[in-house]
This record gives sequence, C-alpha cells and structure tokens, in this order.
Amino acid sequence: MKLKDTARFNTVCIHAGQIPDPTTGAIITPIYQTSTYVQEGLGQHKGFEYGRTQNPTRMALEANVAAIEAGTAAFAFASGMAAIDAILTRLEAGDHLVVGDNTYGGTFRLFERVRRKFGLDFTYVDTSRLDQIEPAFTKKTKYLFIETPTNPMLRITDLPAASAIAHRHGVRVVVDNTFASPYIQRPLELGADIVTHSTTKFLNGHSDSVGGINILKHADDVEWMKFVQNAAGAILGPMDSWLVLRGTKTLPIRIERTNANALALAEHLARHPKVKSVIYPGLPYHPHHDLAKKQMRGFGGLITFDVGSLDAAKKVLPRFKLMSLAESLGGVETLISHPAVMTHASVPPDRRGAIGITDGMIRISVGIEDIDDLKDDVDQALG
Repeated sequence: MKLKDTARFNTVCIHAGQIPDPTTGAIITPIYQTSTYVQEGLGQHKGFEYGRTQNPTRMALEANVAAIEAGTAAFAFASGMAAIDAILTRLEAGDHLVVGDNTYGGTFRLFERVRRKFGLDFTYVDTSRLDQIEPAFTKKTKYLFIETPTNPMLRITDLPAASAIAHRHGVRVVVDNTFASPYIQRPLELGADIVTHSTTKFLNGHSDSVGGINILKHADDVEWMKFVQNAAGAILGPMDSWLVLRGTKTLPIRIERTNANALALAEHLARHPKVKSVIYPGLPYHPHHDLAKKQMRGFGGLITFDVGSLDAAKKVLPRFKLMSLAESLGGVETLISHPAVMTHASVPPDRRGAIGITDGMIRISVGIEDIDDLKDDVDQALG
C-alpha cells in the first residue's frame, strides 16, 4: 500500500517503508540474507549490486525510521556508537563541538579517547541551561550535540530554544533521541538538524539486536551519510534490520505502557523511606517538569533514584528478582543498573561528581510488566 502523507504516527510505525513482497505477497519484509546480487549483464542490475551498499531489509528499516522521525532519509549502522561516529566524519581536524555534559559514557569515551586524537575539540556544558550554550561556541564550532533526557540525570533541554541559538551561529544541532524515542519527541520537528538513535533500545524494544541509525533533514547531510555508510561499511545487517522493523510496529503501544508504568513506579519510589531521592521528569518537583510536559508526549521509561551510598547500592541491587541487573534499556523487560560502575564507568569520578552522578545512584529502565509486580519487587529489594 502507498501510505498517505497525512497518515498518523501509529500508522506510520507499522506501514512506512514497507510493501508486500512482490514475489510472494508476504506482508512482512523478508530478511534478504545475501552478500551480493546477480547482474543480468555488465552494468545491468535491479538497483542492487553489493550487500554493503544496498540491502532491501535495511533500506525498508531506514525508510520506516525516516518517516517515524519526520526526516528526509535515514541510515542504519552496526551500533549506536557507529552511528554517532559516522556523524563526526562530516567534520575536519580543528573543528569544535559543544556537547551536553551529561552525555552517555560511551559517547564521552568516543569523543575524548578516539576523536580528540584526530583533531576534533569538545566543550561540555549543561545544555538544559540555555545560558551556557552560546558562550561555549567558537568560530570553529560545527555541532551542538544534545541528549534529552540525559543519562542518568534526566535533564531536559529546550530543543526549539537551543536550536535557535545554534542556528544563529551557523551551528547544526544533533540530538541523541534514544532515551525518549520518537513516540515521545521528534527533534527534527523541534528545530534539530540530525537525530541519532541506538536502535538497540526503544526502537527494537526486545533486547535482541544491537544497532544505530541517523536521521537527516538536509540534502547535503543525506548525501554525505550515504557515502560514508558505504565507504566505511559499518552497516546494520539484514537480520538486525528485520528485528528493529518488528520493534517499530509496536513502538506506540510499548511506550504508552512504559510511560504509565514509569510514572507510577517513580511515585512509589518517592514515597519509600529507604530512598534518598528520585529523579523523573514526570514528578512535579523535577526542575524541568513543565518543559517536559510541553516538549514530550509522556515522561519516558527511565527513573534514577539514590539509596545513599555505594555499599547500600551493592546490598540492594542483587535483591531485585523481577528487575534484571544489566546494561542497556528500552526493552519490554525492566532492567536495573548502576551508572557509576556500569554505563558511566568511563567518565572520570570528578566529572561524574560534578554532573551529580553519585555512587548510591541506581537507574531503572521500566518495562511493560504489571505495575503491581514492579512495585512489589522494589518493596522486597529495599525492605
């Protein structure tokens, strides 16, 4: 079927980029597990030459996510970090980026320990404080790199306002939208120029695939990303592409349930006597609660709470029975992790402290289980 331009979000998730298989009529996009394609003659082919350059399953996913994020085109990579690294290939030695200071630990590691060696420069500021963005710009600044909500402090950046500041200086805005998902916010519609996702998380939603994707607005970025994807070759394979396509079909109903569960669990944690503090944008006392209500469609599936010390965290974490202690987020099952030891271990302790990441901090990625079972697991683990 041809999708109408006016199709609504839930319909786009299911149908965009996908047509019944022309050979069999299969309604689900096949897994084209092939490395190459037979050509009818020299220079005569059916639009497909080599598996790194084109794959119908991957291309269906890219068209699907481009539509979901309201972008011009999308390009899928072997991991979220490979996708972010591909964005940096547009830059040259001496170029400068302004980056959110609470960026994911893996992103910080890539920027500081890999890309800085090749001449890129980075300045880290709290992008949720708009007054910190403009003073950080230099004549060499090319990108403003934002995560919102941040990991794990769940700060929210005003994307239209931050984008307006950047564009006045000719700076393009890159938003890592992994934590929110496009169900909750679509940064390209809020002023951003490039959106990136770890497809491993909410887009896939089932904890069985690793990947990344970049969604572009501008034609020059599209052409460069198409070239780099083929030239560098860090592509997403057909099986993983198929798994993410399966995930995007249920994205709306999964996030609706995740939003509801997370808000209820955050309120439950906030009332618990063993919990020192709770960070969740849906709680009225969160400093960016009003902005989150305005900019986001729900408050997301991530909660951060503090039990007071590393010793307390070490005692509590093994006691959870339903929630699994594991890296990652965004799956149908609830995962629990310790940022200082796990996701942000690559960030120096003094930087973690300055951001507010304490040793007693625990992060929950809330799944779609029965909320009463999740509350009971919290109570028995903290009891």
